[in-house]
Amino acid sequence: MKALFYPIALFGLAIVLQSCSLLSAAGLSSQGQPVKTVDEPLESTGTSLVARIDHSIWDDLLRKHVAENGLVDYKGFLEDRAKLTEYLEYLGNNAPTEDWSVSELLAYYINIYNAYTVDLIVENYPVKSIKDLNGPWTRGFVKIGDKNLSLGGIENGILRKMNEPRIHFAINCASYSCPKLLNEAYFADKIGAQLDMVTRDFINGDKNEISAMNPKLSSIFDWYRKDYEVNGEADVIAYINQYSEVKIDPSANLDYLEYNWNLNEQ
Repeated sequence: MKALFYPIALFGLAIVLQSCSLLSAAGLSSQGQPVKTVDEPLESTGTSLVARIDHSIWDDLLRKHVAENGLVDYKGFLEDRAKLTEYLEYLGNNAPTEDWSVSELLAYYINIYNAYTVDLIVENYPVKSIKDLNGPWTRGFVKIGDKNLSLGGIENGILRKMNEPRIHFAINCASYSCPKLLNEAYFADKIGAQLDMVTRDFINGDKNEISAMNPKLSSIFDWYRKDYEVNGEADVIAYINQYSEVKIDPSANLDYLEYNWNLNEQ
């Protein structure tokens, strides 16, 4: 009996370890990065704080290579890749700590997600779709301090745990149906206003077909439906109605549009 027990136990342990590894790769772990929840509305100060992190390189690159409609000049980023690499290395060498404010953490994680996504496309350019690449959201290539995180790890293990659903309209997956890549960096001292702007822009933009009774929504509202809470309850319609110019009837059936994964290139 003992002879059978040990192989079975070792096999079970291997399965558990493999499962933990897969969960981490799938983005369910923050790998020890500081995570804070947004417990109150993010107020933008409108004034410059003494910033721990300088996002000006990324801001300059975005203003130079991203159009108002969010389409990206990846060839331009390719020519400026040295500056992009400088920014990514700077972020990696200045990892967040527990004494950072929630606004600082949000700005850092959103910017590093978007910058590494652009760099991933640039590294493999030309490419038709990010989905043509190997494990774009599960490979650990995002360096933060001594850790290597995946894009999925940042999204699911960090940002989604911060109780701020507007992050879904700020992070960009290099695809046409994604919320557009903002042509400026996110900054802690104005991130509340920035998140509000991109949320309104996405909900009222061409990625949704909103009507009172027959709305057709971006699949983002389907994939992350439990994140869109109003008064402590997940409610996609009520959440959208906070921002939408056309109000959806609470009794309406929701349909979701097919997602276009083609590259969001100019």
